Amino acid sequence: MKDLTIPAARPVNPRFSSGPCAKIPHYNLDLLSDAPLGRSHRAAVGKAKLAEAIDLTREVLGVPEGYRIGIVPGSDTGAVEMAMWSLLGARPVEMLAWESFGEGWVTDAVKQLKLDATVRKADYGKIVDFVQVDFDKDVVFTWNGTTSGVRVPNGDAIPANRAGLTICDATSAAFAMDLPFDKLDVVTFSWQKVLGGEGAHGMLILSPRAVERLESYTPAWPLPKIFRMTKGGKLIEGIFKGETINTPSMLAVEDYLVALKWAQGLGGVKALIARADANAKAVRDFIADKDWIADLAEDPATASNTSVCLRFTDPAIKDGAAFAKAVAKRLEKEGVALDAGAYRDAPAGLRIWCGSTVETSDVAALMPWIEWAYRAELAAQA
Repeated sequence: MKDLTIPAARPVNPRFSSGPCAKIPHYNLDLLSDAPLGRSHRAAVGKAKLAEAIDLTREVLGVPEGYRIGIVPGSDTGAVEMAMWSLLGARPVEMLAWESFGEGWVTDAVKQLKLDATVRKADYGKIVDFVQVDFDKDVVFTWNGTTSGVRVPNGDAIPANRAGLTICDATSAAFAMDLPFDKLDVVTFSWQKVLGGEGAHGMLILSPRAVERLESYTPAWPLPKIFRMTKGGKLIEGIFKGETINTPSMLAVEDYLVALKWAQGLGGVKALIARADANAKAVRDFIADKDWIADLAEDPATASNTSVCLRFTDPAIKDGAAFAKAVAKRLEKEGVALDAGAYRDAPAGLRIWCGSTVETSDVAALMPWIEWAYRAELAAQA
C-alpha cells in the first residue's frame, strides 16, 4: 500500500449522505436566529412562518396556482401514506416499483389496504416501461429511485386526459429535477433531501383533481387522525395554509425557510437542477473510462442526478458486498466521504449524493479518493 498515492485535494464538505443530506453552502446555526422558539405554531408568528414556507415552496418549485401545498407529519413517508390511505380505492390501482421505497408502497397497497393492484416492477438500475401503464387507473410511483440511482426521464408517457390519479413520491427529485405538475396529481417530498433540511416534516402537494377525489370519495377503511384531510366532505383548507395537523418544530421550519431563500436567491428550481446536473456529471465523467467501476443505472436517459449509485466491476473482487463496505469505511476514515455506502437493500457499491446543496468542487475532489480507496482495498485483500 505504500506505493499508493494519496490524492492531493480533499472535499471541503465530505457529507455525501442521501438523507439527511448536506446543508446549504456556508450554513451556520446563526442563520436560525429568527426561529420563534418557545412559541406556539398556532400563534400569529408561527402561522406566518408556516405560511411563508408554503408560499416559498410554491415559488421556488414553480407549483401552479390551484394546487394545494401542505406541511404534514412523518416526513415523506407520512405524506405518501396520507395520499394512499385517503385517495386509493376509488378506482383500480397500478403500483410501480424499481427500488426499496417503491417496494414499500406496494406492500402498503397490497398487504395493508388489501387492494387488488396491478404491480409492475423493475430491477435496480432500471425503471418500468411507462408505455405499458394504464393511467386510467390510479398510479403510484417514485420519480427518482433514491436507492437505485434511476429516475423517470420526463412526464411524456403520462396522458393529460387520464382518468386516474398519479401519486408521485418525489422526495429525492423535488428541487433537483423538472417535475411536470400538470401530469402529477399528488407530489410528496421531505425537507431533509435536496435542500438539506431537517427530518420529520413532509410536504404534500395536491392537484385540483386530487382535491375533487378527496371531497367525493370516502375510503372503506378508517383513517387515523393525522391522515384526515377532509371534514364533512370538504377539504380542510387550513392544512394548506400552515395550520398543521400536529405540532411542527419551528426550528426545523426556520431551517427550511433558510434553504428556500438560498434557492430563491440562486434563481429557483432551474438553478438547483443545474447544480445537481453538474455534480452528477462530475461523477460520471470520472468513471467513464474506468473498467473497475460503473453506474448502477443502465440507461443514461434514466440515470439520477441526485442519488448516483455506483457498483464495482473488477472481477478480481471476491466478495462484492464486503469490498464495497470496506471502501466506504476507508473513505469515512480519511474524512473525505461520510455515509457514501449503498443502501442496505440495494446492490453492493457506493451512493454519492449529488443534490443541489453539494458543491461540484467537492464531488470532483472526492472521485480520486474513491479510486485510491478501491486500489488500497484491492491490495489489502490480495
